[in-house]
Amino acid sequence: MNTSIYDFTCKDSSGNEISLSDYRGKTLLIVNTASKCGFTPQYDGLQSLQDQYASEKFSVLAFPCNQFGGQEPGTDNEIQEFCSLNFKTTFPVFSKIDVNGENAHPLYKFLCSEKKGVLGSENIKWNFTKFLINSDGDPVARYASTTTPEKISKDIEKLIND
Repeated sequence: MNTSIYDFTCKDSSGNEISLSDYRGKTLLIVNTASKCGFTPQYDGLQSLQDQYASEKFSVLAFPCNQFGGQEPGTDNEIQEFCSLNFKTTFPVFSKIDVNGENAHPLYKFLCSEKKGVLGSENIKWNFTKFLINSDGDPVARYASTTTPEKISKDIEKLIND
């Protein structure tokens, strides 16, 4: 039984297994992303959060996903290039994963079971759903795609300052 996000490994964009325990002690914002979505401009807000709080033990972790309208069709390398060129991202953008269904990444199965969405649903509804993780690796909040990164900053500050 997984008890925190630190129990999971994920592939980076180069295919290397990364243990999320590498982020132990940090407040995290985990987001499923897409390059061709109406919410894609949120990458700017995510990078702003990264810039604002990175020195305070915080990181955004992005997980590209092509399950919603085929809005992330690119390869891992193309996604990295898109994020870097268009949004100057400095936070980790992992390898593309599924967040729903039979092939959902175990991390997302855990996150969705810990923090359910509207009406108790575990499924991710769309791109740019966000999970706020405390420094102990516990999911503490789930935000809809429509919640902009800027609206989450006060919640991040509370966790960083606790």
